[in-house]
Amino acid sequence: MSDRYQEFANSALGKLVIKNLGLPMPLELERFDPNKPLINGAVLLGAAPGSTLGGPISDVLNTVHADTYAGNHAALQQAAAKVGLNLRPYNSGDKESRFKVMIFDASGIQNSEQLVELFNFYSPVARQLLPNGRVIVIGRTPELCSNPKMATAQRALEGFVKSVGKEFKKASTAQLIYVAEGAEANLESTLRFFASAKSAYVSGQVVRVSAGATQKIDWNAPLAGKTALVTGASRGIGEAIARTLARDGAQVICLDVPAQEADLQRVAGEIGGLVLPLDITASDAGQKIAEFANAESQSKGLDVVVHNAGITRDKTLANMKDQQWNLVMNINLSSEERINDTLLAEGALNANARIVCVSSISGIAGNLGQTNYATSKAGVIGMVHSVAPTLANGVTINAVAPGFIETQMTAAIPLGIREAGRRMNSMSQGGQPVDVAEAIAWFASPASGGLNGNVVRVCGQSLLGA
Repeated sequence: MSDRYQEFANSALGKLVIKNLGLPMPLELERFDPNKPLINGAVLLGAAPGSTLGGPISDVLNTVHADTYAGNHAALQQAAAKVGLNLRPYNSGDKESRFKVMIFDASGIQNSEQLVELFNFYSPVARQLLPNGRVIVIGRTPELCSNPKMATAQRALEGFVKSVGKEFKKASTAQLIYVAEGAEANLESTLRFFASAKSAYVSGQVVRVSAGATQKIDWNAPLAGKTALVTGASRGIGEAIARTLARDGAQVICLDVPAQEADLQRVAGEIGGLVLPLDITASDAGQKIAEFANAESQSKGLDVVVHNAGITRDKTLANMKDQQWNLVMNINLSSEERINDTLLAEGALNANARIVCVSSISGIAGNLGQTNYATSKAGVIGMVHSVAPTLANGVTINAVAPGFIETQMTAAIPLGIREAGRRMNSMSQGGQPVDVAEAIAWFASPASGGLNGNVVRVCGQSLLGA
């Protein structure tokens, strides 16, 4: 769907008009291009005194061949040297250098007074972040900190990151990664995602990295040899998910209701996938999926399950019929619970499998006329949080919560509401289906074993909700 305001805003005349009127300026977002470096620009690295994550961070930056700079920080220099990363010197008085990514290791912040280290690092260089830049703060999980003062200070990082995401503008993003003690080796997948163009429409998010089985992979084809099931795969976000997982090497089972079989055949044919026409609300849906995966998939089971299928039946509660409530709840939530239960009971999920669910910011913030939809999507978040601790054999479950995404569904929204949805976020624009798909591919990666029970919004840091 075309965003004509954005197209005008990025024209020569539009830039002049919008600047003079003080209107939102939605820059074109840079999205992943396999022909470009993963980090397409210089990286500035800093750390608070006593921080301990410089080594793992440097290891990732070295692996992606990042052009990395740092000030006179002896501990960082030593940590980088141990993994072969050459930290180029940066003078804090240099106002001409520009950076694509600014990473700060805040794991050494032990109390509220030391939070000034964030200010000391970012304030002098705030204007030196390039358009479509990335701000990443990495700390320790507050709930696992050894004392209340450290837990307090680490929790304060969230307010900093979410504010920076709204301040720095120019289509930049800001993220916070909490790394549990002992989970340092699991940082790579998340740091790669947040530092790259794959996270173009993800900002102001907090992710917890924990200990878990993480596999070594080919980063150009992380899902090679894996089988992924995508529900609702015939169009829109589901189609984008199927295409992205196939790009990453997966054999994709494309599932949708039988009425959408023609579109399923089209999508599956173009990505070399398999077709499974099936109503997920059927009582035996889980069993049929398990049988199909065992008989037809290359891995004789499922390595990734993406619960994307969902519907809306919007009415205010006073005008809603029970059929509208029940249908939305069954498709969006109850069917996912039943399918998960069956796949787990039948052993249809391979070791280290990934379950990824699609929630919504409606499930976080609520929405007028969507009590049924918001309830179902909040339930998806509840399912992720409650199921995550029960899983075994390396299986994980996480969710994405999209905001305003340009699809056929949002194209049908009245113009005024549609424009509000597009502009009421830090990017001043709607996202694309591929933005949701990239976040799901990150959770689906074999290298994301340290991610379990996370919910990440793909909403351009929407002003609605938490």
